[in-house]
Amino acid sequence: MDTAPEPAFDELARLATQLFDVPLAAIQLVDAGRQWSMAEIGLGRRETPRDAFCDRALLAPDGLEVADAARDPRFAGSPLVTGRPGIRFFAGQRLLVDGQPIGLFCIIDTAPRPMGLDAKQRAFLRSLASQACDRIALRGAAGKNTAEALRRQALESAVDYAIITTSPEGAVTSWNAGAARLLGWGEAEMLGRDVGRVFTARDREAGHPQAERQRALLKGQDTGNRWYMRKNGSRLWGRGEVAPLRDAAGHLTGFLKVMRDRTEEHLAQRALEAANERYRLAARATNDAIWDWDLETRSVLWNEALEAAYGHAPASHAHDGDWWLSQIHPQDRARIHHSIQAAIGGEGSQWTEEYRFRRADGSYADVLDRGFVIRDDAGRATRMIGAMLDLSRRRQAEQALRESQERLRLATAAAGLGTFDYHIPSNTLLWDDRCRALFGIKPGAPVSYAGSFLVSLHPEDRDAADAAVRRALDPSGSGAYVTEYRTIGLSDGVERWVSAAGQCFFENGQPVRLIGMAHDVSARRHAEQQLRELNETLEQRIEERTRSLREAEEALRQSQKMEAIGQLTGGIAHDFNNLLTGISGSLEILSLRMATGRQEGLERYIITAQDATARAAALTHRLLAFARRQTLDPSPVEVNALVAGMADMICRSVGPDIRVDVIGPPSLPPVLCDPHQLENALLNLCINARDAMPEGGTLRITTAAVRLEGEAAAALGLAPGAYVRLSAADTGSGMAPDVAARAFDPFFTTKPMGQGTGLGLSMVYGFARQSGGQAHIASIPGLGTTVQLHLPVHAGTAEAETATSASDMPVTPVGGEVVLVVDDEATIRLLVTEALAQCGYNVLEAEDAASGLALLDTAQRLDLLVTDIGLPGGTNGRQLADMARLRRPGLPVLFITGYAENAVIGQAPLEPGLQLMTKPFSIAALAERVAAMLSKDGG
Repeated sequence: MDTAPEPAFDELARLATQLFDVPLAAIQLVDAGRQWSMAEIGLGRRETPRDAFCDRALLAPDGLEVADAARDPRFAGSPLVTGRPGIRFFAGQRLLVDGQPIGLFCIIDTAPRPMGLDAKQRAFLRSLASQACDRIALRGAAGKNTAEALRRQALESAVDYAIITTSPEGAVTSWNAGAARLLGWGEAEMLGRDVGRVFTARDREAGHPQAERQRALLKGQDTGNRWYMRKNGSRLWGRGEVAPLRDAAGHLTGFLKVMRDRTEEHLAQRALEAANERYRLAARATNDAIWDWDLETRSVLWNEALEAAYGHAPASHAHDGDWWLSQIHPQDRARIHHSIQAAIGGEGSQWTEEYRFRRADGSYADVLDRGFVIRDDAGRATRMIGAMLDLSRRRQAEQALRESQERLRLATAAAGLGTFDYHIPSNTLLWDDRCRALFGIKPGAPVSYAGSFLVSLHPEDRDAADAAVRRALDPSGSGAYVTEYRTIGLSDGVERWVSAAGQCFFENGQPVRLIGMAHDVSARRHAEQQLRELNETLEQRIEERTRSLREAEEALRQSQKMEAIGQLTGGIAHDFNNLLTGISGSLEILSLRMATGRQEGLERYIITAQDATARAAALTHRLLAFARRQTLDPSPVEVNALVAGMADMICRSVGPDIRVDVIGPPSLPPVLCDPHQLENALLNLCINARDAMPEGGTLRITTAAVRLEGEAAAALGLAPGAYVRLSAADTGSGMAPDVAARAFDPFFTTKPMGQGTGLGLSMVYGFARQSGGQAHIASIPGLGTTVQLHLPVHAGTAEAETATSASDMPVTPVGGEVVLVVDDEATIRLLVTEALAQCGYNVLEAEDAASGLALLDTAQRLDLLVTDIGLPGGTNGRQLADMARLRRPGLPVLFITGYAENAVIGQAPLEPGLQLMTKPFSIAALAERVAAMLSKDGG
C-alpha cells in the first residue's frame, strides 16, 4: 500500500475540496505506527505521525465529524490545531478493504462549521470513501477502462452537484446527472457543445468561460460565484470550481468544473445584507443608543448614538455587558442586573426598565431601556438587542409643564381669571371657583350649561351669549368664542360685567370641547360709560380749548413781535439819533457861521457831517445784511486769493500781539458772492477775534473744500452739495453756550457801551444766508471761538480783479455825453443831476419809468441811463433798463438803490453794460463810476 501517489486518487481528493468547499482533503492510509497520504490537497506533506483525528475516526463506524476542533477538548491541544495546518473543522470516513480499516478519506477546513455537514453531504463523503476503497481494491487490476468506470460512477452519484468535464478548448466531454438536474440539459444535448452555453450572455461577451480556464491553469484551481443559465431561460446562482485534468505524463487532457446551486443562500444573503443595511441606517438615523449583546461571547456592539447622546466614544470603553452595567447609577444597578438576568434566564422575549445611566461628563440621564431576547431551538438565550431612549428632555419637559401649569394657576389667580371647560358630547360644564364667583355661585357647587350659565345671565344678554356659544360650536366656523355679557349672581344678586374668550376643538368635524377664560370687566364697563358721557361734550370742550390756545399763541406771537421790533427800533433809534445829532449839529453851525460871514473852521464841521453820514450808511448796510436785503454785486470769487490779498490788512488790524496763521489747500473751487461783502465779513470776524484776545493769542484763518450730504448738511441747515468753508478761529476767552446762541442776534453785544453796535456778526450771518450759504459759531469758555462760513461752490471760474485807481479814470466828459437820470425821489434826482452837470455832462431828468421811456422814444442822444430800482407806476428800474436796451441796444445802465429785492436784480452777476451802486454814495464815487462806464462804452 505504501506506493507513490497516483493521479486518480488525487482527482478524488480535489473533487472533494470542490464539492465541500474546503481547502484541504486527503486519502490517508495507516499502519501500526504511522500514516501517509495516497492523495492530498492543501496539506503539503505525504507522511505524518499518527494523530488523534485519525485514531478516533478509525474507531467511528459512521465516520468522525468535529465542528470546531479549537473548542473540542479532545483535539484542542493537537499540533494540527494549534499549529499548521490549523484544523478547525474535520470530517472523515473509514476506508475498509476486506472488512478491515486501512485509512481515512477526510476533508478539513481552517474555519469552524457550527452546523457541520448536512445529510446529503455526509452521504456524498461516504460515496467518495467507497470509491477510494474500490480503487484501492482494484488497483492491481486497474486499467484505463476500470479507472474511467470508477470516475464515472463517482460523477453520477453526486446528484446535488453539477460535475462537468471539458476538453482543453471548453467542449463538454461529460455531463453528470447533477448537471442535468440543476441546468436542465441532458448529457446528450451537451456533449461536444461549448460549456459557455451555461454562462449568461454578458459573461460570454466578457470572455469569462475562457478566463476561468486560464486562471485554473495558472493557479491550479479557480473558484467563483456567478449567475448561470438554465435550459428554460431562468437563472441560478452557483458556486463553481474549475481544475485542470492531466494524464499520467502530466499532459493537459481537459478541465473539471464542479458547481453547486447556491441560489437560495445567495438570495437569503442579499436579503440579510439589505436588512442589515436597513438596520444600520435606522441605527444611525435614530437618537436612541441601540445595543446588540452576544450572550455567548458577552460582547456588546453600540451604534453612534451612544457617543452622540451620552458622550461615550467607542474607543473609550470596553464592549461588553460589564461596562454597560458599571455605568448604571449605583442605586439602580442591582435592580437592573437582577431584572435583565431574569429576562435572559426566563422564557420571554421582552425586557423593559427605567434607570439612570452615566454620561461621559459624569452626569446621569434618565433612560428607558427596552430589549428583545433571541433564543436558539433549545430556548437558550443567545443574543439580545435593544435601545436606550434618553428620557431627560421628556422629564425636563414634564417638569417645565408642571411649572408652567403652576405659573398659569398663580397668574390666573392673580389676574382674577376664571376658567371653563364645556365637554359637548356629555353636556358637562366645569368651572373653577373664580369662574363660579363671576356668576354668584358658591365655591365647589355643581354647575351646568342651562342651570348655571344661562340662568345667571342678564335677561337682555342671554340670547346673545348663547348665540356666541353656538357660533363657536359650528364646524364651519373658526371655533373662536369671544363675548361680553352681564350676570346676575344666583346667590348674591350682584350684577357684573363679564368678558369671556375661548376656543372650540373639533374631532371628525364635530365639536368636542369649548375651553377658555372669563374675568370681571365691570370697572372697565363703568369707565367706558363715563368716557361716553365725556365724549358727548368732547367736541365742545376741544373747540373751547383750541380757541383759548389760539388766543394765547396769538398773544405770544404779538408779544414776541413787539419785543423784537422794540429791540430793533430801539437800537436803530439810539444809533441814528447819535448820527443825526452829528449831522444836524454840524449843518446848524455851518448855517450860523455862514450867516455871520465866519468862514474859518467850516471844513471841520463838514468832515463831521460827512463822517456821521458814512457811519449811518454803514449802519443801514449792516441792517440790510442781517435782513438779507442788502444789495449785492455777486461774482465768482476764489476765496484763497481773496484771503491772501487781505492778509496784510488783517495783520495790521489785529495788531502785533496776535499771530495770524492762514491755512488752506493750494486751490479751491470758486464761490458766487459779493467779494466786497465777503471781505467785510472776514474783516469783521478778525476784529471780533482781536477783541476776544486782549492779551494776545493766535488767529487761524482756514479754507477748505467740503461736500455735505445727508445728516451733515441738515445739521447746518444746508442743502446737500459742494461748499467752500472759510473759518476764523481764535484762542481767546470764548463764550458761554447761552451767549453763543445769541451771537447772531441784532444789537446783541458783550462789549462795553460805546464799543460795538451788536450788528457785526448779524451782518456776517445775513451775508452768508443771502449768498446761499450758512454761518455757524462754536465756542468753549476759556479756549476760544470758531466761526465758519459755508458758501456754495460756483460752476464757473473766478474773475481776475483789475486794480484801477481813481486817478486813472477820466472824470470829465470827452464829447458832451448825455445822461438820463430816473428817480422818484426829487432830492436824490436833484443831487445826482447837479453832480453830473458839474462834471460837464448833459443831464436829462425823469421821475418815473413812463417819463423815461418817453424820452427814450425820441431821437434825443443818450449815452447812459442812471435809474433807481424801486420806481412807482408798476414798472421798476430793472424793467425800465430792459425796455431801454431794447430800444437802444448796448445802452449802459447804472442802477442806484438803497434797498434791492433779489427777485428784481437776481443773484447772478449783471450782464455786461449793467452796474449797481448802493445808496448812500459820495458824489465823487458817482462821478468816477459814470466816467468809468462811459469810458468803457466809448472804448
